[in-house]
Amino acid sequence: MEYIMNKLVVVINGKGGVGKDTLCSFVAKKYKVMNVSSIDPIKDAAKRLGWKGQKDNKSRKLLSDLKRISIEFNDFPNIYLSHKYNQFVNSNYEVLFVHIREKEQINHFTQTLGINVVTLLIRRKISVYAYGNISDDNVEEYDYDYVYNNDKPLAETANDFLDFFDEIFRCHVNNYESKV
Repeated sequence: MEYIMNKLVVVINGKGGVGKDTLCSFVAKKYKVMNVSSIDPIKDAAKRLGWKGQKDNKSRKLLSDLKRISIEFNDFPNIYLSHKYNQFVNSNYEVLFVHIREKEQINHFTQTLGINVVTLLIRRKISVYAYGNISDDNVEEYDYDYVYNNDKPLAETANDFLDFFDEIFRCHVNNYESKV
């Protein structure tokens, strides 16, 4: 795919509870942000099976297993992300945050888009380190372009992360535009 000017796609990852959604909301105060997750269509299927939206380890494993099965069966999570990416391209959004846990799916997505995407890992010292499923437990196994340590008090985090993100945006969007 070719590069899209003034737009940035960010694959964002991190263990549950590290603040990914909060950090994305900080960015949305400055940029026009579209936020999607590769697990969204899986959650819809899980609800039909009786899942009530819990975030416990048993539910996380259910979602992880269903996602793995759906990728093997018909690659549905990647089809879903391609559809969302096309919506983003044809919109006035500037940033697309794509939440993906599994390194294989991150590889697939980033290789499909090429230079149009960066990867970002969010870290935070939290009490839970093992969730009992490959999706959550193996988020550190990918070689990310950027890592943000979300360890400041919330009052300081908004400006700190926005400064961090601004640099990523300027580097990738402006760097490309200077080559055109």
